Amino acid sequence: MSRVLGIDPGTLSFDVCGRDGDEVFLDATMATTEVGADPMGLVDVLRAAQPVDLIVGPSGYGLPWIHAADVGAEELDLLLLAGDGEGAHGSIVRGMGRLLIALRDSGLPVCFAPGVVHLPTVPAHRKANRIDMGTADKLCAAALGVWDQARRLEIPCAEASLLYVELGGAFTAVLAVSGGAVVDGSGGTSGAMGFRALGAMDGELAYLLGGFAKDVLASGGAAWVAGRPEAAADEIVAAAAAGDERAAAALEAFGEDLLRRVAGHVAVSGEPREIVLSGRLARVPALRDAVAGRLERFAPVVPAGGCAEVASEAAQGAALIAQGLLGGGAEEALVDALRLREAAGSALDHLYISEADALRRRHPQSRRASSPVARGGSS
Repeated sequence: MSRVLGIDPGTLSFDVCGRDGDEVFLDATMATTEVGADPMGLVDVLRAAQPVDLIVGPSGYGLPWIHAADVGAEELDLLLLAGDGEGAHGSIVRGMGRLLIALRDSGLPVCFAPGVVHLPTVPAHRKANRIDMGTADKLCAAALGVWDQARRLEIPCAEASLLYVELGGAFTAVLAVSGGAVVDGSGGTSGAMGFRALGAMDGELAYLLGGFAKDVLASGGAAWVAGRPEAAADEIVAAAAAGDERAAAALEAFGEDLLRRVAGHVAVSGEPREIVLSGRLARVPALRDAVAGRLERFAPVVPAGGCAEVASEAAQGAALIAQGLLGGGAEEALVDALRLREAAGSALDHLYISEADALRRRHPQSRRASSPVARGGSS
């Protein structure tokens, strides 16, 4: 029975889930600001949980399976995609670069996971001019959705069918699963409006902004539309209920943009068996019910299930994936259905704009071959 850890690098919190066979032995959360200021605090939590066979760690935009010890400057750049002057300390990632370096140097058995764009189950034409089809943590969350649906409905993972809607504290993502595999996705910076992030940006707005810090991508969402960028979701909901027209408009914009995105995925990928709601905002009853009311026309809307009480869905999914990579049981069937071992390429492989070559020169593909994760966790 494998003993593993999964980590979710959220915008507001870092969550850790540990599984030993079917038992959860670690279920924890830490503020992202805390981890960003002192990455060794999280490393100490991981060390205290030893021994473990494998840790699926925070991966940003992801790479085909790579061990932390193999991460150099080029791999770090592709994981973060931060521009000049931001580098490993880009503001959205809140010290993610420092944490990745700390994990690399820790000697712990950490692997970094791919994102949706790396998956062979997403047709090539859907990847055209796309980078953020779902970051690695969103893929891990969707893996939990597949595992949970298979368990609840007593079906093989390879028969799972769902739209996984992640309503995060900042970003919103939608991943389409058919036949147990992710076949499409719209990530937090390319899809529906998030609570703090604007989602897909109007090209003319991007042009007018010119070069801009990555922090801009985490602005412009529902909280900003409401004029309360630092407010919690329940505060915006309460303000709208009390007659605040700007807060009401923000929630309408948030819900309608999500409806538009989900409708598009259904049109392309077909009707799912279920729509699964997860994430921080899905735990705000009024907001969750409003979103469910909009989406239930497409399929039954269900809350994300899981195996832990505190750790996020993505952390739980990362732990399940770690067990599946090591081999055996339902978790290996999950990894096989998602075809995770076949992840390949770079997030910049499918760009066809006039500046694509210049972008690739600024963010070169690693010359080191990524380490495939085989049964037993060896490369």
